[in-house]
Amino acid sequence: MTADAKEFFKYEERVADLGLIAAPGAEDLAKKIDEHLVIWAKEAGWKVDSFIIESECPRFSSGDGKGLIKSSIRGDDLYIVADVGNYSCTYNLFGHENFMSPDDHFQNIKRLIQAASGKAHRISLIMPLLYGSRQHRRNYRESLDCAFALQELQTMGVSNIITFDAHDPRMQNAVPLMGLDNVMPQYQVIKALLNTVDDLVIDRDHFMIISPDEGALNRNMYYASVLGVNLGMFYKRRDYSRVINGRNPIVAHEYLGESVEGKDIFVADDIISSGESMLDIARALKKKGARRIFGNVTYAIFTNGVEAFDKAYEEGLLAGVFGTNLTYRRPELYERPWFHEVDCSKYIAYFISALNHDMSISAIIDPHERIKAVLKAHGQLAAAQA
Repeated sequence: MTADAKEFFKYEERVADLGLIAAPGAEDLAKKIDEHLVIWAKEAGWKVDSFIIESECPRFSSGDGKGLIKSSIRGDDLYIVADVGNYSCTYNLFGHENFMSPDDHFQNIKRLIQAASGKAHRISLIMPLLYGSRQHRRNYRESLDCAFALQELQTMGVSNIITFDAHDPRMQNAVPLMGLDNVMPQYQVIKALLNTVDDLVIDRDHFMIISPDEGALNRNMYYASVLGVNLGMFYKRRDYSRVINGRNPIVAHEYLGESVEGKDIFVADDIISSGESMLDIARALKKKGARRIFGNVTYAIFTNGVEAFDKAYEEGLLAGVFGTNLTYRRPELYERPWFHEVDCSKYIAYFISALNHDMSISAIIDPHERIKAVLKAHGQLAAAQA
C-alpha cells in the first residue's frame, strides 16, 4: 500500500462518505480527480469504482434551468467541482445555441446545492477559477461580484471553498467564518518545467525569475526564493487620462532589476487573457539579451486566440508557455509545440482526501519539501541552494 493510501484513506476516520459532483463543464477535471481518489481507496482496501455522483443541469427551451442529483447524497461529505471559465458549454435558448458565461456556471453551482436539499453532511466547493474574481474591489459606483458571490454561497450552506491563484487573495475577507483556501500550484509548475526542459541550469548565472507587474510580485518572489535565483520585475506605466474597455491603457512596461543577458527567464502570472502583456514583456526581455523566455499562467484562457503566440514562438520570442488544467483550454492549444499542460488534479485530490478525514492541510499548502525533492531528482538542488 502506498503512503498516499495509508495517509488519506483511513476508513474509520472519515467525516462521512465521500461524494463528488461535476458541475457542467468540469467533467474532465472531476474525472481525473476521481481517478486518483479511486486508486488510493482501492489500495487502502475499499471496494469502490468511482466517487462521482451522477448529476445534470438541464435547460428548458426558454432558457430556464434546474439542478438534478440522480442518487442519494444523504449524509455524504459532498464536493462539487466547477469550472466557471468553460466557455465551450452551450444550451438552447429560443432555438439558438447560447454559450455559457461565468454567470450561467455560477447559477448551476447554486442549482446543484439546492438539489442537495440540505441532505448532505457537508458541502464543499472546488472552484479553481474563482467566480467574479476579476471584479474584486470597488472603484467609484461598481458592483462587488466576488464578495457578494462568496457570501451567497456561505448563506446556502457551503462549508469550504478551494480556489487557485485568486486575482486578489483579500477576497477572503468577505467570508471570514467560512473555510476558504487560496492555493498556488508552484510545485506542479516547477515539476512540469523540469520534466519538459532538459537543459535548464537553475542558478544565478543562468536562470532568473521576472515578475510581469507589481501585482504578481509575491508569486514570483516565492519562485525566486525556493529556486535560489535572482528576481526582477516590470511595472506598468499607464495613461490615467484615458479609459479604454473600462481600464487605463498601458503605455509601457518598465523594467527594474539586474541584467538578463544570456539567461533563461521564467515569468509567472495568474492569467493569460489577450496575452498582450506577456508578449510585450517577452519583447522587452529579448531586447535586453535574454536567452529563452518561459511563461507560466494558472489560467491560459487566450481570449484573443493563439495566433500571436504562434508567431512569437516562430520568431524565438517565447520558448514555451506552461498552463494548468484548472479551467477549459482551447483544443488547438494541444497542437501547439509551445504549450505545456500542468496537471493539478492530484493536488486537488489531496485536498479532498484531507478534508474528508479532517486532517491538517498545512503540508499540502506549503510544498517546499516536495519542491526540494524534485530539484534534487533533476540535479538542481545544489545550484538552487548555493
